[in-house]
Amino acid sequence: MALLDQYGRPVKTAALTQPLARPGVTGVRQVWGGSTASGLTPHKLAAILAACDQGDSERYVALAEEMEERDPHYASVLGTRKRAVSGVQPTVKAASDSARDKEIAEAVRERIAEHASFSDLVEDALDGLGKGFAVVEIDWGRSKTEWWPESFTHVDPRFIRYDRDTLRIPHLLDEADPTYGIPLAPFKFIYHAPRLKSGLPLRGGLARLVAFTWMCKAYALKDWVAFAELYGLPLRVGRYGPEATKEDVEILFRAVANIGTDAAAVLPESMQIEFEDGTKGSGAESLFENLARYLDEQTSKAVLGQTMTSDDGSSQAQANVHNEVRHDIAAADARGVSGVLMRDLVKPYVDLNFGVQQDYPDLKIEIKEPEDTKARMDATAKAMERGLKISSREMRGSLGWSEPEPGEEVVGGVAPAAPPPPTDVALNREGADAGDPQDALDEIEAEMLADWQPVMSESLDPIEAAIMGAASYEGALAALDALGPLPAGRVIDTLVKGTFLARAQGDVRDD
Repeated sequence: MALLDQYGRPVKTAALTQPLARPGVTGVRQVWGGSTASGLTPHKLAAILAACDQGDSERYVALAEEMEERDPHYASVLGTRKRAVSGVQPTVKAASDSARDKEIAEAVRERIAEHASFSDLVEDALDGLGKGFAVVEIDWGRSKTEWWPESFTHVDPRFIRYDRDTLRIPHLLDEADPTYGIPLAPFKFIYHAPRLKSGLPLRGGLARLVAFTWMCKAYALKDWVAFAELYGLPLRVGRYGPEATKEDVEILFRAVANIGTDAAAVLPESMQIEFEDGTKGSGAESLFENLARYLDEQTSKAVLGQTMTSDDGSSQAQANVHNEVRHDIAAADARGVSGVLMRDLVKPYVDLNFGVQQDYPDLKIEIKEPEDTKARMDATAKAMERGLKISSREMRGSLGWSEPEPGEEVVGGVAPAAPPPPTDVALNREGADAGDPQDALDEIEAEMLADWQPVMSESLDPIEAAIMGAASYEGALAALDALGPLPAGRVIDTLVKGTFLARAQGDVRDD
């Protein structure tokens, strides 16, 4: 049975080991590329974006690439967002508990999730955050019994076109169609178009959102540098007397012109050079700085969803709340990449090696929200003090700690058991000093009531027997009168002991 991709196209296995998207010095996929960002103007930027809307994305993706190369701030925040996902170790879950599904999951874990270039693959796929799409070529290896991905190669986005009908299906520029390209070969490419907004992939990249801000910052920096060049150094004024000749004036002019770089000049005694501060009171330098800083903040909001960890003006406590990339953004990026890898890498790998399956192992990159471990531990300790019982296995798992192996060296252990309560609370000076006096009295009371039945039986049993043996009320009264004095020795002893202990407790407190 022929293998089919997600679009129902047959897979040509003979072509899987051949490179299909390599650039060259000649042909339709040339390694050379000119600059688009140089001399960028609002009119030029509008023309680039309009052409991209019509499917001509070459200049747009070239501009997006140069934006990362020319602006340290944009490169930093975009790289931070990528690494928030690429730095997470993926997990693989078997489709079921059957031996076959576990075998497939283990193969996916070994060949894909633990691949040496897996994090680079994720970062290359997330190149689509800036440009709106990214394509990675799979370099398959093959033996007589197995297929596996040997390496992954990022495809230059300048070589990608979209179909002319929907502008949604990616094509690769090829000699067979140097204008619109050919569809990506099945099982050969990973295609990721992050869903940052609804609509066409070419209109969804962060570079499109940030392009105008980036251009304005470039203008601000250019003007700032020009201002610094003009007013950063003091104004040099040369003065000469009425007796100076034309030759003397020329000498003085050359000295004034060159002193900014030479920092030295030789003049006749009758001439002098004065320096005047050209920036005093202008305030223009803060204008350029504030504008550049404001534009950087807008870029941070667009890319990271916040500004706290990337720009000045915020406390460390505030930055910790935001934690690099906003959690919902990082989680969405991780879900998108996980879905793409399942579709374009895990499924082809399983189909090539194990055949088409009804269910496939789940490869997932999960972004966990940062947790205040100290607060969790404190709350757990308080709950345990109130009698809550917690599974040690679950507790270790929530804190990221593993279960110790038999014979393994461990740190910590069972906390020492609390000492048993003293039998004579009132005479225990340390206990009396440490606790509430009412607590000690309560313990004395509890000790007296602990054996009330045998103590009271000595007095109550004769009364109960007399009443039970009487046939009438009058007979019961007569029987009670005949009892005489009742034994109360144990009751008296108990009361005396309790009174003595209470008195002793009071004496200890008075000391």
